[in-house]
Amino acid sequence: MKNPIENFIQDFMAYVRASDPHQLEFHQAVHEVIESLAPYLLDHPKYMKMKILERLVEPERVVHFRVPWLDDRGNIQVNRGFRVEMNSAIGPYKGGLRFHPTVTLSIMKFLAFEQVFKNSLTSLPMGGGKGGSDFDPKNKSDMEVMRFCQSFMTELFRHIGPNTDVPAGDIGVGGREIGFLFGQYKRVRNEFTGVLTGKGIEWGGSLIRPEATGYGTVYFAKEMMNTKGESLEGKVVCISGSGNVAQFAAQKVLELGGKVVTMSDSGGFIHDPDGIDPEKLAYIFQLKNEQRGRIKSYADKYGCPFYAGQRPWRIACDVALPCATENEIHEDDAAMLLKNGCQVVAEGANMPCTPEAVHLFLKARILYAPGKAANAGGVAVSGLEMAQNSMRLNWTREEVDDRLHTIMRTIHAMCLKHGQKRDGWINYVDGANIGGFVKVAQAMIAQGVV
Repeated sequence: MKNPIENFIQDFMAYVRASDPHQLEFHQAVHEVIESLAPYLLDHPKYMKMKILERLVEPERVVHFRVPWLDDRGNIQVNRGFRVEMNSAIGPYKGGLRFHPTVTLSIMKFLAFEQVFKNSLTSLPMGGGKGGSDFDPKNKSDMEVMRFCQSFMTELFRHIGPNTDVPAGDIGVGGREIGFLFGQYKRVRNEFTGVLTGKGIEWGGSLIRPEATGYGTVYFAKEMMNTKGESLEGKVVCISGSGNVAQFAAQKVLELGGKVVTMSDSGGFIHDPDGIDPEKLAYIFQLKNEQRGRIKSYADKYGCPFYAGQRPWRIACDVALPCATENEIHEDDAAMLLKNGCQVVAEGANMPCTPEAVHLFLKARILYAPGKAANAGGVAVSGLEMAQNSMRLNWTREEVDDRLHTIMRTIHAMCLKHGQKRDGWINYVDGANIGGFVKVAQAMIAQGVV
């Protein structure tokens, strides 16, 4: 016979699947949260009486629109655009825009749902949202990207604003895209406001914003290791990805004395047994950010192995930082990491570990941090950018970095409060989910049935 917790999880997931039967990524995100929340909710029935969960899994608003644009040959192209405004109980909707062929409503809802908890954990007044398009900026000219962004914002502008919904960047949306989007918003609204974050420092952006997610992930890993009396000094670190998050995670690991041995992209991964030193990392910055090349070029330049079409989790390491995309660490990858002695996994990407992989990490009781805690640095500094925009001033690099470090310590403390078990083990998944939930739930109750 199933126990009450299992019954609760099964019944609620049946409810979610019946409402949205084909949104598998969204189901995965909800299930991960419900597993943590079920015991807490059964002990605190007021949240069930107020139907908080049922309200949390239903977006307050979903905007789905077409995005027509002209390519360089003068042909009309059509993409889909989305904005999921999930929950605004504690502040304006806040979350990135993703431009990638895999974008669907299910993925947008999963990311928006995660964002609600992540933003709550930061202690900043931000609700949760997410958006994007199935447009692929790769192999597009700057003019094509500009025309797409202008068309996208021509529809989106009516749904966002500095006190309503403040998008940011995500996969496929970097400084170039944010600039084009902001320029079009300013044109059609005839106002200069902090409606987007990730802006250029010359026109309302914040120092440390590009570095924030990667730095924050490493700061969180550092806090976890402190609980065991450990540090990153001398530790071997595997990183996936080679974009913004991975680059700055690697930079911060090097600053703290760690040794980064892998990075990757969609073509495969490189393994540099000698370590990616600052000079080599500078080459990766140039390769990815200026040349927009492939990570294989690193292997060609420095004579290290390149593994086409594979992920780096077979490489022995002390610390793993998945910074690429969702579901990149499968059960067999997790088993290999554990077999090779990995003791710390901190998610730099959104939900990069499958549920099966997460269960292996939790069963092994290693230091495992879910993305809603470990990669909250990006949205934290986005929140700080919003504050600076509201005050019409800029903080120094040191001020922003100090505030980021403080926020990551605060998130870690929240995970300890709600995730530490009687025997001293810290379940960071439970800690993050319960900690993020309580603040939002209390705000929803206080505001009535809205």
